[in-house]
Order: sequence, then C-alpha cells, then structure tokens
Amino acid sequence: MAQQDLRVGLIGYGFMGRTHSNAFRSVNNFFDLDRRPVLAAVCARNEERANAFAAQWGYESVETDWRALIARDDIDLIDIASPNDTHHDIAIAAAEAGKMVMCEKPLGRNAAESGAMVDAVEKAGVANMVWYNYRRVPAVTLAKQLIDEGKLGRIFHYRAKFLQDWTISADLPQGGEGLWRLDVDVAGSGVTGDLLAHCIDTAMWLNGGIDSVSGLTETFVKERMHNLTGQVQKVGIDDASLFLAKFANGSLATFEATRYARGHKALYTLEINGEHASIFWDLHDLHRLEYFDHRDEGQTRGWRSVHITDGDHPYMDHWWVPGLQIGYEHTFIHQAADFIEGLSSGTPAAPTFRDALATDLVTDAVLRSAQSGQWENATG
Repeated sequence: MAQQDLRVGLIGYGFMGRTHSNAFRSVNNFFDLDRRPVLAAVCARNEERANAFAAQWGYESVETDWRALIARDDIDLIDIASPNDTHHDIAIAAAEAGKMVMCEKPLGRNAAESGAMVDAVEKAGVANMVWYNYRRVPAVTLAKQLIDEGKLGRIFHYRAKFLQDWTISADLPQGGEGLWRLDVDVAGSGVTGDLLAHCIDTAMWLNGGIDSVSGLTETFVKERMHNLTGQVQKVGIDDASLFLAKFANGSLATFEATRYARGHKALYTLEINGEHASIFWDLHDLHRLEYFDHRDEGQTRGWRSVHITDGDHPYMDHWWVPGLQIGYEHTFIHQAADFIEGLSSGTPAAPTFRDALATDLVTDAVLRSAQSGQWENATG
C-alpha cells in the first residue's frame, strides 16, 4: 500500500524546530507507517533565517505569517515550535481551519489558555498532541510498563528534579530571541512551566493524577535589562521552584527545578519507591534504568542497572543491534511515530492537548501556592 503524505507546516526555527524537523525527516526510515511526513513549509518572522532553515532541513517553502500558513490547502498538520505566547492563537486558528495540531510544551502560558486550546481541537475533532518527549525515552517507557504490570506494588514516593545553571549571571538580559524564557509575558512562568512541566507530565503518566500541591518559588535576580526595550525591568519569572504533591493514589512526591544549580546543564532525574521495588532514572544516562526488587534472593539482592538496548525493550527493535545506544533526538522520532500510528489506528497517541492541560493545572496550582503559602487543589 502506498504511503499517504502528511504535509507539515512548522512554525518556529529554533532548538525545538530542529528537533521536530529531524523527527519528521527520519521517522519513516525506522518505522513502518501508513503516512510519510513531508516538510511542506516553515514559518517564521525573519524571512532570511527562515529561508536558510528551509534550505538546511529540506522544507519546500517559507511563510512569514502563520495565518497564511494555516490558510494553505496543502498543509495537513500545523506543528507549533514557537514561543509560549503564540501557542494559544495559532492552535485555535489551526483547529478551526481543520488542521491537525502538534504543539511544544507547555501547551499554554496558563491553564486558562490551555483550556481554550483543548476546547478548540475537541470541537473541531482534529488530531492533536503535545511534545512531552521524555515519555518516549525507552528506559522511561519501560518504567511505565513495570509499574502497570504491578512490579512495584503500591507506590509510596515519587521524586523528581530538573537542574540547570544558565541564568545565574545578573548581566544576562531578558526577552527577545533566545531569551524569551526569562520574559514572563512570553513564557508565562519560569522553571515551573518550563522544566517542572516535563517532570509533572512524566510523573502523572507513570503514577496517575496529582490532587494537591504546596509550592515555593524564588526569583534570585529581581531586575534585568530587556532586549526589546533596552530598559531595566522587573523579572516576572521564577528562577527556582519546589513543591510537595499528593497523588490521587495516596503517594507523596517532591519536585524541584532551578536554573541556579552551578555545574548542571540538564540534570533530570526521577525515582519511584513502591512496596516491592524502586526505579531510578537519570537523563544524563538515559539508556539505563536502575531497578531494585526486594523480592530478589536475599544474599544477592541489590540495585541492578538495566541497559536499555535490546530488541524487547520499548522502541529498540527499530534501531541498532543490542548494546548500541540511542539518544535525546530519538525521543522526538518516537513521538512522531506514535502520533502517525495513532492517525492510522484511530486511537490518539498521548499526551493529547487534554493530557497537557492536566499538567498546566498543576503548574498553575504550584504558582498559586507559592503566593498563598497554602496547599492548593491541582485538578482544576
């Protein structure tokens, strides 16, 4: 059977635009799919740079107005890889035009924006997905399988942290291309919606919904020069965020994220403790899953390091021979494959916009709690 083209219109040419483009270009080389992504158009305001990006990645055309891109009859899927403040308007317009929509995380700058986006895609009945790629790390997917099989038993604790150090300098400006994550009007929040959103999405996928949170945030550098105005302005984003959480299944959790952890560029770890077993995973060693099972023989009981490269491990039968590893970029290829397979099967691949709204409800609750000093409901 001949493959059907899936014509992609990408909005944004930054870091995420590159990861998405690589995923769409590569996915059919490794996965047997009914549809083949075609890089039809890239859209960005800077036409010169958009043309250079299109030439590098093989896009057929360039647009400088996302509305013109959505209006094109030859585009099936709108992929949003632009800053957070653009997600809401683009996603709703794309859905109303009958386009499939994929969107970078977080879905919206807050749950109100995300809720409107959910309403739009569900009213239009269009396929949708949010790029929470860490679900697609084979070791994390294996952890999900072990939990679902009951290997850990009742879950007691969940711990996650995501540490970076790139904003420590007080001389770093805020706003504009490359630094929009420091501008609250564009980003919506700081590490809570950026880094912790990843941790929260993975946590709720692995361990179920979060009922309530108690949060603490801090902005260490209170003022920064804004790249667009040239003026020193108040910093509105959170540089560090910590919170306690109670899951619906009764387990307890701690989450931590900061951009002020000197020496850490992207330290994302998670640990889950259950009545029978524990799991630990580290992004810096992403192809390994550390596993402890109390039911093992007593004299040899201990943590084991499982190298996730065999063909019976999640996704690995699509790659190399056992023992050879894959990396960060492959998680986006896995996500593209799952999205396309969902189109064929009629079963939407997660996380959908509605799934991502649940994460934004939690991040909103964390920010509210940091202001109120009280536990806040995280379910809306």
